[in-house]
Amino acid sequence: MAPSKPDAAGVLPFDTEPELDLGPTRRPPVDFPKPKRLDHHGPARIVAMCNQKGGVGKTTTTINLGAALADYGRRVLLVDFDPQGALSVGLGLDAHDLELSIYNVLMDPSLRAGDIVQKTPIENMDLLPANIDLSAAEIQLVTEVGREQALGRILKPLLADYDLMLIDCQPSLGLLTVNALTAADGVIIPLECEYFALRGVALLQETIEKVRDRLNPDLEIEGLLATRYDSRTVHGREVLSRLVEAFGDKVFHTVIGRTVRFPETTVVGLPITSFAPSSRGASAYRQLAREVLARWEPARQ
Repeated sequence: MAPSKPDAAGVLPFDTEPELDLGPTRRPPVDFPKPKRLDHHGPARIVAMCNQKGGVGKTTTTINLGAALADYGRRVLLVDFDPQGALSVGLGLDAHDLELSIYNVLMDPSLRAGDIVQKTPIENMDLLPANIDLSAAEIQLVTEVGREQALGRILKPLLADYDLMLIDCQPSLGLLTVNALTAADGVIIPLECEYFALRGVALLQETIEKVRDRLNPDLEIEGLLATRYDSRTVHGREVLSRLVEAFGDKVFHTVIGRTVRFPETTVVGLPITSFAPSSRGASAYRQLAREVLARWEPARQ
């Protein structure tokens, strides 16, 4: 049936409703307010950026969400917990030349995480760096008592100094990822808009449930974030639609689209909010920062 048209006065017939301007998730878009500045900092909320599938935008999201949160006056600590060290490289560090990394803090009780925290080019945003040495931790921690709580123990002394800690997890569900989930208050799952990415979420959910039952009863899924979205493809739109059908409000309204700007930011070692502040990618991560804060800060106050 053809849609009804308004009369000369611009009024629709009584039995019709105006069409909603839906966002990419096929839900009415939400205008998240600009966050208020804080009058104090801490204790930090710890969020793990987790997906066992690689190439879905975990590191990109950790860097750019962190930078956007810092721009809104939040003190942010980025934790590189991937032996590939992509987070550290993406912020301009040469991971191979690091004298001390998070691996050393995990293995040496005389070291503190605060000893290796590095400033980034972004005000209010610091980094706990990592490199390939971290791969040895997965083997060495196996024999340790309380091995799943190792990361939480080293982050605890820093909680009062930050508002958020974002952990960039490795693309696997091994001991390092379990450590991140055990330390975290919430999980953000970046998810590429393609079919195989959907299949992996069920396995990740099982791991999150096991960690919640056995190690961290307060762990919750903060949200699922659609990344590398291309609205021009039917496949991308269908995957995003199925994601919302399956997870409802757990799916962020914010969607991160494909853009050549993200690889360019890695080369220069800056977040997109600094390298290309007027780009669509920068706008998307600022909106994501507002949405993240709108989800948890009211409960914190």
